[in-house]
Amino acid sequence: MWRARSNESVSTEIWGEMTERVPVFISAGDPSGDIAGSHLITKLAEADSRLAFIGLGGHRMRAAGQGQLIDGDALAVLGFWEVARKYFFFKRLMNDTIDLIKRERPRAVILIDYPGFNLRLAERVKPLGIPIIYYISPQIWAWGGKRINQIKRLVDMMLVILPFETDMYDSAGVPNRFVGHYLLDDMDPAFIKAPYDDRSDLIVLMPGSRPQEVHRMLPTLLDAADSIARTGSYRFVVAGVQGNIDYASYPGRRESGIEVVVGKTRELVAQSRLVITSSGTATLETGIIGRPMIILYKTGLLTYLIARRLVKIDHIGLINIAAGEKIVPELIQGDATAGRITAQATRFLNDKDLSKGVVGKLNATVDRLGGPGAAERAADAIRELVSC
Repeated sequence: MWRARSNESVSTEIWGEMTERVPVFISAGDPSGDIAGSHLITKLAEADSRLAFIGLGGHRMRAAGQGQLIDGDALAVLGFWEVARKYFFFKRLMNDTIDLIKRERPRAVILIDYPGFNLRLAERVKPLGIPIIYYISPQIWAWGGKRINQIKRLVDMMLVILPFETDMYDSAGVPNRFVGHYLLDDMDPAFIKAPYDDRSDLIVLMPGSRPQEVHRMLPTLLDAADSIARTGSYRFVVAGVQGNIDYASYPGRRESGIEVVVGKTRELVAQSRLVITSSGTATLETGIIGRPMIILYKTGLLTYLIARRLVKIDHIGLINIAAGEKIVPELIQGDATAGRITAQATRFLNDKDLSKGVVGKLNATVDRLGGPGAAERAADAIRELVSC
């Protein structure tokens, strides 16, 4: 079990010999929030060298200059039951976090996605009178509107990354600003709406970034690859993210000759003809590059049963949600089988017009995401609310 570091060690790491400092607390708990947070830290620091960042995040935010209470890998937990099993860990972390905030009295508390923890943190911070900014809205459009009243009570400014979210918050009377999607800051411009080669033989398998997600999804993806390999001459690559997951332990001896490549996801997707991916930010990343994909969602039975009762939207893939229509197929829970994946893959591989039509719709969706500069726009909005 990871343990939080002492407040003194976090402060010493980032403050150093600084005699004049303006503390800012930022909390992000998953890899996508870590990406957004790292760009935001960079833009805030460019405007004011006195800023010193503390909080929760991953290796990207640490590299950008944030002192952190805990290793970010310990925060990446997915699913109701999985979170419940770590109840006492998160309770201790919450108490340590509040102690740090009370001690340092940051100029602002910036929360990035991760609502299960961050909204509880906002409840504890609100009585302290510190401005609370929320960057990357919780998916209240998926889970129903109950959280929006909580957000209205706790949050001073909501910075949203999907254009339809502004209407939702405007209607509820929540101060908000559309800043655009952070992935457009993080990606090489050459990858945004990259030209599509329908003659490519590369199929990319993306099982996710969390250990339990990979454990559930990758065996099914590999079985599907074996099945698809019988229909034509294709190359298969598992695109892994850097971290503590041993992707290479899964393929074994397979007739499809699957390769594992870590840390080159965008390059691989840009070269691909088709992507088969777990749901999440990866679907939007693939959509920004502009590749036909099949979206998979498979979780623990308890988590799935709870989610099925609570989720209020028709689509699960972020790219389909952003588009407002099911551009690419989604295979959920019991439907996420090797046979069904193969059937959907065969449609794309055998029908180039279908694939090109999907690419066109994906490119049109990207045009609505605000363009590069999300971090700069978010930093400007924060500076308007508080002097940092």
